[in-house]
Amino acid sequence: MRIYKVIKEKKRYLDLLLLADEQEDMIDRYLERGTMYVLDDNGIKAECVVTSETDDILEIKNIAVLPEYQGMGYGKALIEWIKKEYKESHSILQVGTGDSPTTIPFYEKCGFKKSHTIKNFFIDNYDHPIIEGGIHLSAPKNLQTRIRY
Repeated sequence: MRIYKVIKEKKRYLDLLLLADEQEDMIDRYLERGTMYVLDDNGIKAECVVTSETDDILEIKNIAVLPEYQGMGYGKALIEWIKKEYKESHSILQVGTGDSPTTIPFYEKCGFKKSHTIKNFFIDNYDHPIIEGGIHLSAPKNLQTRIRY
């Protein structure tokens, strides 16, 4: 297994990026300013895009594992690698995610804790309803959760 930085042509991984963020113009907001990594294990299995939000805060903007490889530890391996790679430069690693019954437990298993919410994030930023794990994330009652390590 090898994790490496993607320097050029990040959009060639668009199909993988869209697994985690289904609206391309939202991906465009962070892709070029972010640092992208891919996990290769006899072929690309996963990707992650991180951005430096402040001198102290690093944010996972997009992390995705190909569906046929989910549950095999690739997502967790990427997060552990990111933690080690940035531990000297950033004291906070956060991820914004929907309040979904599938994603929250994954991030909690990776050591993240809920820190705050952004009301109406999905309504204000997406042009269509976002449904994750059967939960309508665009509904006003659902909030984006920032989970910090």
